[in-house]
Amino acid sequence: MTTAEPSPVGPALVGPALAPLRLARERFLSGRPLPEGVPEEVVAAWRRARFFGVPHDLAEGSARPERPEESSLLGAARPVLERIASALDAGRSVLVLTDERLRVLWTAGNVPGPSPLHDLSEQEVGHNSAVLALRTRRRAEVHGPEHFLDRWQNLSAVSVPVLAPGSGQALGTVTVASELCPAGCPPHPGAALAEAAVTAVEAELLARARRAERVLLDAYLRAAQGQDRAVAVLDGRNRLVSATAERMLTSEGLAALERAAVALRHRDVPADAVLPEGAGCTALVTPVRHEGAVIGVVAELEPSGDPAPPAPCPPLSLAGSSVPWRYAVGRAAELARSREPLLLTGERGTGKTALARELLGEHAARVVDAAEDGRPDQAYAELTDGRPLLLRHAERLAQPGVAALNSLLDAHPDAPLVVTYTPGTPPGPCLQRLLDTLAARAVTLPALRERPEDIPELLSALAPRPAPGLPPLTWTLDALRALERYPWPGNVTEFAHTVRALAEHRRASGPVQRAELPDAVREGPAARYLSPMENAERKAILEALRRHGGNKARTAAALGIGRATLYRKLRGYRG
Repeated sequence: MTTAEPSPVGPALVGPALAPLRLARERFLSGRPLPEGVPEEVVAAWRRARFFGVPHDLAEGSARPERPEESSLLGAARPVLERIASALDAGRSVLVLTDERLRVLWTAGNVPGPSPLHDLSEQEVGHNSAVLALRTRRRAEVHGPEHFLDRWQNLSAVSVPVLAPGSGQALGTVTVASELCPAGCPPHPGAALAEAAVTAVEAELLARARRAERVLLDAYLRAAQGQDRAVAVLDGRNRLVSATAERMLTSEGLAALERAAVALRHRDVPADAVLPEGAGCTALVTPVRHEGAVIGVVAELEPSGDPAPPAPCPPLSLAGSSVPWRYAVGRAAELARSREPLLLTGERGTGKTALARELLGEHAARVVDAAEDGRPDQAYAELTDGRPLLLRHAERLAQPGVAALNSLLDAHPDAPLVVTYTPGTPPGPCLQRLLDTLAARAVTLPALRERPEDIPELLSALAPRPAPGLPPLTWTLDALRALERYPWPGNVTEFAHTVRALAEHRRASGPVQRAELPDAVREGPAARYLSPMENAERKAILEALRRHGGNKARTAAALGIGRATLYRKLRGYRG
């Protein structure tokens, strides 16, 4: 049967068990009712093919899709696959590499019957193992009549997705196809070969990525030679910015340079690197090449005649431009426009109090920490008089304090109150009632590990200002990568302490090296192996979190589990 490791179908079909599936396919194509027992995922795949207009008797595929003559995936995979191809059963198997759009990049070997197609996307050829592997992000098999096309009825295929090192982004697939397996069911005899091929390709991609980082660092060191050179090296993911360039560049200017770097990397054509009007400087952008491909840019800055005007302060000046952070801060700012209660939740150290202070702005708000005062009755009285109140650590309130606040909100549902809450142990009924009352106006702040792309901005915002005459801290790509990969259980608070301690105690000059980081950060977290069931469960939870804007209470309700169970599972996945 169609499988994605592990098989969601159940018992494997053996021998003649594929015959009923062949009959079901014939009935489907002729519009007759299907027999009982046909796997629903197979029927759904046939229906999608019909919806896309794929002819079941397709003889030749569409014109060969446009693709770059060389890509980072093909460059890394070709030498690996050429070595592995010698292990193929020459006239009975074919080895295929596709990109993330399922365009065929490379093939070797052949099978009796149909020649390989140039595009394995579902819109072109219907259901196949490469489509399933890319969708599920794990090994997948498709056998005989599970395919929609007539030409593949006597083929069995196994595909494995190729994932980018570090980011886990799906880059493509490796497929081994052969004549229909004798048993007509998994496991495919080429499964081990496909797995080995992908493991070797991913190892080569990782090695090339590390070499590319070294090339970028060397390009920066060469360009930054000499005093006060304004130089930035960027690749769209990482950046090295000299102290002089950091003083000259605005955030808008830096974003424009990163867009130019991404355009050059993906299209290998010069992109307009015009800095925004009023940036106060101009940029000469030069591509950095490695093994024939553009991997980043060097931007040399020169001051222009017109000094840059001071940038207007954003309404919320907390550092971070990632999608989860922008969503949370934007939602909180929107809710704070009306003087009604607001609940900020999230793990410890995510910035709940800092955001609350920003939201209250110039208002003379009273700040009460429930960890120090479990019954803030006097603050409640001022709240009824219209003075805003920031109540920190609501989870530490004593029961009488929670009951008093519940009564107050019953009488004054529009009280100007901001509450911060750190989930942990299951709340009692009184606190749960408070949380339910505030749930409609609640915002969950994402953990730092969920927004690692904000770390470069946080470094600039949190690092202490250098002494006069000394340059600010800069970071090597290797050090940045270690900071981004560390899970930061204490979130921004822990990150800030680490950065400030490093800045105050380091004696070396130049960019911070990975070796200078604390042991736990430098070595990275110990990865825990997740079973296929845990991986599937984790994916479902993360998708639900995204649908609900990171709100864990609504996510748990949508999944039909308790919040404590959700927190326990998320902690378990981090290992």
